[in-house]
Amino acid sequence: MDRPAGAAFASPLASELSSDVLERFLRYVRIDTQAAYRSTRRPSTEKQLGLSRLLVEELREIGLEDAELTANATVFATLPGAADAPVLGLIAHVDTTPDVSAEGVSPVVHESWEGLPIALPGDSRQVLDPEQLPELAARVGHDLVTSDGTTLLGADDKAGVAEIVAAVAYLARHPEPGHAPIRVAFTVDEEIGRGADGFDLEAFGADVAYTLDGSGLGELEIETFSATSVRVTVRGLSVHPGTAKGKLVNAVKLAAELVASLPRDRLSPETTEDRQGYVHPHRIAGNVEEAVVDFIARDHDEELLVEHVELLRALVEDVARREPRARVELEVRDSYRNMRPYIEENPRVVDAALEAIRRSGVEPKLAITRGGTDGAVLSSRGLPTPNLFTGGQEYHSLREWASVQDMAAAAATVVELARVWAEPV
Repeated sequence: MDRPAGAAFASPLASELSSDVLERFLRYVRIDTQAAYRSTRRPSTEKQLGLSRLLVEELREIGLEDAELTANATVFATLPGAADAPVLGLIAHVDTTPDVSAEGVSPVVHESWEGLPIALPGDSRQVLDPEQLPELAARVGHDLVTSDGTTLLGADDKAGVAEIVAAVAYLARHPEPGHAPIRVAFTVDEEIGRGADGFDLEAFGADVAYTLDGSGLGELEIETFSATSVRVTVRGLSVHPGTAKGKLVNAVKLAAELVASLPRDRLSPETTEDRQGYVHPHRIAGNVEEAVVDFIARDHDEELLVEHVELLRALVEDVARREPRARVELEVRDSYRNMRPYIEENPRVVDAALEAIRRSGVEPKLAITRGGTDGAVLSSRGLPTPNLFTGGQEYHSLREWASVQDMAAAAATVVELARVWAEPV
């Protein structure tokens, strides 16, 4: 397809890559890959594999003959490169958040956006207003992609997937100048904190790696939250409401009391920023007999993270004291650790990325993320894996959007990154 007209691209390479990136992105977001929280299988939803299998086919068509879908539901593939260069890993995830509908995504391309509010055609109540969205306001003239407003778009992380595939396809067509050998990985279930579960580092064989799962143009994220998942199960006693006096123990009410007891003006995503942590109830389900509340606790400071979990434990114990007939159970599970200490041990992994971003025509920015990535887990396991930008914005939202110009810059960064790692130190 022809590249849409719009604002200038960051570099000639980004311009050349833009059509392929956009075409792949529009194809991928139409495939429903929504993960599911409470599933115990991997992947949590079978439909994620629809995109994974398509990616295996496309990578083989590009020339990555060993592309495979592993028993762990991860796509692995290799693009050979300079024999004396480190092996470069490129990672993105195929799944989308369980929090917002991803069924029947209908992407809309707004070419050469003029700077006016965008009312999404499927639900006019969903408006992208540049006065409220500074990142959007800065992209007048860009070609923007949104959903129709009835679903999320899926830029998290199908923008990253499209950028990796487009970049690898370009390198396969243009092997000169030399580039590092590349190992590609596309994971499942990242959005439920299980993307790196069982990730076979030995089989992957990368010396350094990068996730493409960030957002703002030019950003390289070298620091994440540390995160803990907490599940509280409240077991009550169900009795017919007509004969319930003195007998019924309502698990729904007790779960609601627990959530209501959280601090109102601090320690929540909506009241914190930068490095401030939070305790976030993100899912509640159940009935009178049993109710389950899922929380995530996050902080950049390990000691503060422990305090957040202990606060939640104290609130749970308070609920149990007030209603001794109920059984209240708390399950704590570590999700990932802040990757910064592991990245700092490998300064070249940062320097190479910053140089690649510059070569793509973009001013690089070191950043932190108020979230986590597969790279946080892999970094803690010995594979330094910072996070590169993708150009997506307003993730996990019906108002999610992406700039074609920014996505093309991300793909150009990947190409340049492969070349930087082939150069002598």
